[in-house]
Amino acid sequence: MNYLSNFINYLQATKNLSDKTLKAYLSDLKQFYKYERNILQPNICAFISYLSIELKLKDTSVRRKIITLKNFYNYLIDCELTENSPFEKLKFKFKQEHKLPKTLSITDISKMLRCFDVERSKLTAFAQKEFMRDAALIDILISTGIRIGEAAAIELDDIIMSEHTILIHGKGRKQRLIYISSPITWERIKELVKDRRKSNCPKLFVNRYGRPLSIHGIEDIYKKYIKKAQVTTKSTPHYLRHTFATNLLANGADLRSVQEILGHASIATTQIYTEVTIARKKQVLKKFNYRNKI
Repeated sequence: MNYLSNFINYLQATKNLSDKTLKAYLSDLKQFYKYERNILQPNICAFISYLSIELKLKDTSVRRKIITLKNFYNYLIDCELTENSPFEKLKFKFKQEHKLPKTLSITDISKMLRCFDVERSKLTAFAQKEFMRDAALIDILISTGIRIGEAAAIELDDIIMSEHTILIHGKGRKQRLIYISSPITWERIKELVKDRRKSNCPKLFVNRYGRPLSIHGIEDIYKKYIKKAQVTTKSTPHYLRHTFATNLLANGADLRSVQEILGHASIATTQIYTEVTIARKKQVLKKFNYRNKI
């Protein structure tokens, strides 16, 4: 087991990986250790078959575990703990799953935002605080397309009031600045910041106990407003990110700018949204283009 802990320490010290990525590496390796008795002479094919056939894992999950193991054995070679990698003569082929991002309609987004058009004076003091937080949270997800993990990580000091911008802590510990272009969104954030300054917790979004709001807490708030808005489309908060990106491109934003705004490491990840916009344009033109009926 020393190999495993030493490898994780090595990654932590040299690769600048996020805690979430390190946990994924550790989880993959623990599973491998549990299956494989001889780590230095493993039966990789048997392990991959076990993952695919017995555990019925998706190709994406199996592919990730292979990457983890390849890195692990390269580390063992560098440390002269083994001479060869068991992956040297092995090649694995997987079906390339091609899923288009799922989005919400503008009508559904409007319904959600209308949930916050209420007479706040009729609410209790506690309900007003909760309402203020929820309005800012849902609006910031709609207006910026940030991930819910990024929203949960926002601290009061990350908000640059004079510039209407927020410092976002993204994947792989990469930071980016997001400009809040909607005046309504900014007013909601500003109001929440003013209220949150009275607290000791540095986070922007907190739960009823004053502790940082978790991603599960954000998911619960999203479910609450989807139900309240009577949006029948089954969705998750990530649909808001997809909707944001798709509409940016549909309205003429260039791919490179969208990549930077979303915090994608590769432009190939952003490119999938162009396919969604093309698909929608085809639907609209097939249905509404007058030339089709002449």
